[in-house]
Amino acid sequence: MALVGRPNVGKSTLLNALVGQKIAATTPKPQTTRHRILGIVTLECAQIIFIDLPGLHTRQPHLINRAMNTVAIGSMQDADVLAVMVDASRWTPDDEFVLEQVAAANRPFVLLLNKIDQMKDKKRLLPLIADLRERFGTDEIVPISALRSENLQAVVDALLRYLPEGPFLFPEDEVTDRSLKFIISELIREKIFLLTNREVPYSTAVHIEAFEDQGKLVRIDALIWVERPSHKKIIIGRKGQLIKEIGMRARKEIEELLGKKVHLQLWVKVRKDWQDDVRSLKDIGIEQ
Repeated sequence: MALVGRPNVGKSTLLNALVGQKIAATTPKPQTTRHRILGIVTLECAQIIFIDLPGLHTRQPHLINRAMNTVAIGSMQDADVLAVMVDASRWTPDDEFVLEQVAAANRPFVLLLNKIDQMKDKKRLLPLIADLRERFGTDEIVPISALRSENLQAVVDALLRYLPEGPFLFPEDEVTDRSLKFIISELIREKIFLLTNREVPYSTAVHIEAFEDQGKLVRIDALIWVERPSHKKIIIGRKGQLIKEIGMRARKEIEELLGKKVHLQLWVKVRKDWQDDVRSLKDIGIEQ
């Protein structure tokens, strides 16, 4: 089951809410999600495998952007069902692009109208649903707030009507197929997105160099890539204050995830034009 939509509509927020744990980075900035992330929801009667995809977008200045679109579109073709998400606050050209790709995929889908908690005038909801019904040609529309976990049971119920029957594919206690190293790298990258602006967060990537579980303490070395020396200076900050703040916030969440004390060491390295380098993208797990 693929989660589909333009950047920043709330797909990763929904995935985290459904599995009950943060496995995907979430920020107010678009294109935070770069990878195909699998989330597993196990119920008494069913196991739903959600695939959180990078947001589909029309502006593709780098190889990484084109690769993200390729991953999203390819995963749509492979999915049994699509959960297509739109933002209740606005319709954009990227939403139009999503609409085109959903039609091309020719898969059953449920339309999720997210961020209804941000609608000041609730009288707009019914006309908006009517407009989306006409645009997408479906009556299967579920208004939700992923941030507030509102109406999530309705999402699950709607999807179960379309999913094929089959055996459970994962143990009941698993929530993702991603490794701890991947989740940790995403938590660090999330903090970079939250604490930096303009092109800087998009020019960064995080690679876990070392992960050593010493029992009561976990030691982690993480390398932050940037494309320019000026970006390196920004990430480090005046007297190292920004990278210290990034590390402190990330370490707190990593300790909550692991249930142990964590020693987190962050390094920053310039890797010029990594967003357009096939080998660099492969190193951080960006599929081609």
